[in-house]
Amino acid sequence: MTARAANPESDPLGPDSLTWKYFGDLRTGMLGVWIGAIQNMYPELGAGVEEHSILLREPLQRVARSVYPIMGVVYDGERAAQTGAQIRAFHTTIKGVDAEGRRYHALNPETFYWAHATFFMLILKTAEYFCGGLTEAEKHQLFDEHVQWYRMYGMSMRPVPETWEEFQEYWDTKCRDELEINRATLDIFNIRIPKPWFVLMPTPVWDQLFRPLVGAQRWIAAGLFDPTLREKAGMRWTPGDEVLLRIFGKLVELAFVAVPDEIRLHPRALSAYRRASGKIPADAPLVEAPSFTAPPRDRRGMPMHYLPHRKTLLDRAGSLVHTTFSLSVLRPARKPAQRRTSAA
Repeated sequence: MTARAANPESDPLGPDSLTWKYFGDLRTGMLGVWIGAIQNMYPELGAGVEEHSILLREPLQRVARSVYPIMGVVYDGERAAQTGAQIRAFHTTIKGVDAEGRRYHALNPETFYWAHATFFMLILKTAEYFCGGLTEAEKHQLFDEHVQWYRMYGMSMRPVPETWEEFQEYWDTKCRDELEINRATLDIFNIRIPKPWFVLMPTPVWDQLFRPLVGAQRWIAAGLFDPTLREKAGMRWTPGDEVLLRIFGKLVELAFVAVPDEIRLHPRALSAYRRASGKIPADAPLVEAPSFTAPPRDRRGMPMHYLPHRKTLLDRAGSLVHTTFSLSVLRPARKPAQRRTSAA
């Protein structure tokens, strides 16, 4: 694979891009288990999550608030590079030595790019399975856009493949030779949807009602994993499962025809479209996570945490709707995970 040389700064992505079309769509949340697991399978990234993340302590808040700046690198327009620098700064202190004696740092260019590569693949898989599919030309366009998007972080471009074809080789090699099933990955496999504070029912009842949905999320993840990763994870997948997933994806695609943008789009994305269309000023304040997603008070002085500001009631309501229904707000189960797991 040819490494990409450093290039001058590029413009941020805009509303004419395919990345804008897909990344802020609520359907990406259906791949929450997939992206959480495959990110953590990268040894350095998994080690950082194990030793520095507080996902187990406050899962809903941790995931919900992280999505806002991540979306911002795509949707913040002229402020996207500033948002990218903010995210980069969150990772400066995430470093150490893992259980195998391997040193890691979240700002290692290969590690940082791997996380970005999974977001790019998140878009491709969401579009392929739940939004009607992509042409080869569109895949090439999305690849070029993911490079443009990555420049907003101000990171080394050394790990970035030169072409879509080289990226496919990069992805296959990572899945086959480098990814592993570690503790952080197993935590993602064993997840449950936390009960929102405003739902007036006992937590055990909530868990029983949503158990089938949790199983469906794991099943979708199994279907989207590369075969080598399914084998590593001990997941089962049959031709019949593939047919069912394709049928389910088509039903989701049809159902979302009637879903309004206010629900379909992440609040950061919706605001960006409104700025681009002139409905709100171009310099309007960026939409931030609801204040209830703030990190615990004893962690708020730490550089790795994004601290959202207080929101208006309208913004808070919109954010709450998206956060509640997005499948990315998943947390690991409380019981210990087993080493091998089933797609069911």
